[in-house]
Amino acid sequence: MNDPVNSAPVNFGDELVSPEEKTRRVGQVFSSVARRYDLMNDLMSGGMHRLWKDRFVNRVKPRAGERILDMAGGTGDIAFRMARRGAQVTVSDINADMLGEGQKRADAKALDGLTWQVENAERLTFADNSFDAYTIVFGIRNVTDIPVALREARRVLKRGGRFFCMEFSSSDWPGFSNLYDAYSSAVIPKVGKLVTNDEDSYRYLVESIRRFPKPNAFKAMIAEAGFVRASAEPMLGGLVTIHSGWKI
Repeated sequence: MNDPVNSAPVNFGDELVSPEEKTRRVGQVFSSVARRYDLMNDLMSGGMHRLWKDRFVNRVKPRAGERILDMAGGTGDIAFRMARRGAQVTVSDINADMLGEGQKRADAKALDGLTWQVENAERLTFADNSFDAYTIVFGIRNVTDIPVALREARRVLKRGGRFFCMEFSSSDWPGFSNLYDAYSSAVIPKVGKLVTNDEDSYRYLVESIRRFPKPNAFKAMIAEAGFVRASAEPMLGGLVTIHSGWKI
């Protein structure tokens, strides 16, 4: 939990703000983009995010009857895939607007096995040892205190439980990295303005990707939180990475 007196400034994209201000402003970002979030994901990634998410869920290997917490689950893309395999998925997000969009989509698909709950990743209300797996996709970089969130993830997992995270970072492929940086800086905010009438939110999201730790650095953070067998599976030179660890 952040101490409002002693906490140092944190990055909101490229801007330094107080931890409380970051939490508030991240909430505003996702409330603003919630309705068109999935469409923007398709436009920004050329539809590739769907393949990345399929690969991610294949790594998680959800099983019938398992209890899984999908944190920052937003509009349900990951949760839907896991629920179709029989898992009981609690979809949690700090942003009620994102969860509302997910619930609408779930109702339209008539999906069972889903529970929706507003939660802060740094202060989960669940009991210790509650879940078989914890997933978080394209969400942990928006958490104000990432080490605290990782420790909370470990706390709510059962012994033998597994942690899986997929997140953006910068790519190590020199040519591709330069092209993506140019595309993300010049194109994504403009597309965000056209589609959601919100250029600033997508500029923040681009900046947050650049500032997220490289795969090996985040792998070390997962280990420091107490997970064993921490691993990182980079794609596109680390632009997207699947991270994992186990609680024993």
